[in-house]
Amino acid sequence: MRLDDVDVAILTELQEHGRLTNSELAERAGLSASACHRRVKTLETSGVIDRYVAILSEKALGRGITVYVQVTLDNQKRETLVAFETAVEAVPEVMECYLMSGDADYLIRVLVRDANDYEHVHREILSGLPGVARLVSSFTIRRVFSRTTMPVPEELRV
Repeated sequence: MRLDDVDVAILTELQEHGRLTNSELAERAGLSASACHRRVKTLETSGVIDRYVAILSEKALGRGITVYVQVTLDNQKRETLVAFETAVEAVPEVMECYLMSGDADYLIRVLVRDANDYEHVHREILSGLPGVARLVSSFTIRRVFSRTTMPVPEELRV
């Protein structure tokens, strides 16, 4: 899909201020409310807008520690990969999971209360997932920054 400057303005505003009313969004994008609504629906239908979410404060919810875990499986068989991916998705402390190239098979991001909480997750949950041969954990010291807005690539612009 090719995006013009108005589409980019709509996407930028929605990423930064997701609770804008259609009227407010239309005003900021320089459109009528009906034209803005049509544009947003097109962006949703085309998949450019994937979903709408509220971003919660990890710290306020008592999940102030982020741990990145490199997971190595005991084999690369399709069944093992599928079993691991299905099981890890069911672990509520795991916020993200990526199939990787390199030394580890997966990289997961885990949110926990503290080191004791992570020890429980590591020992009782992660180490028991299908196919897990090795876990290498890295605790973050502090978040320097975190982005939720994604720039629109130039090659998609009209």
